[in-house]
Amino acid sequence: MTETPQQYVARVLGLIAGHQPMKVQRSTADKLGKLTRGIPRKKLDRRPAPGKWSVTEILAHLAETEWVIGYRIRMILNSNGTPIQAFDQDAWAKTSNYAKQDPKKSVALFRALRDENLALLKSIPKEKWENYGMHTERGQESVARIFQLIAGHDLNHLGQIAALVGRK
Repeated sequence: MTETPQQYVARVLGLIAGHQPMKVQRSTADKLGKLTRGIPRKKLDRRPAPGKWSVTEILAHLAETEWVIGYRIRMILNSNGTPIQAFDQDAWAKTSNYAKQDPKKSVALFRALRDENLALLKSIPKEKWENYGMHTERGQESVARIFQLIAGHDLNHLGQIAALVGRK
């Protein structure tokens, strides 16, 4: 059963309850590295079930999502109220061939993009955090809300990866 955009937002925001979004986002790349270090590529490539992503695919997704988030935030900061196009993550996974990506390169790309996105967010005035875009599925989303959603998104995928590799 597929969740609605509203259910997704509620679930992801629920994951960050009691966490500091900045702390989560600053630590995600290191946690990805620790979770996957020393794990054989064959295990990283193994899908847990048909239609479910492998660790390799999740890592590629995280890196590509960080590109998308950086673009969205920059668009919002420069054009308050701008449209935000939703994307089909499964179509992106297929088109970008997530299953064949190098997990180490995905983590490195994620780290570089995350560092740049966080540097941008640290540099903007507080009032710019209220700038928003109009997401085609979820409606109005401020920079602050996107920041929270990404922290929850990180926790969601960190939990999936930990379970898949048998590490906490």
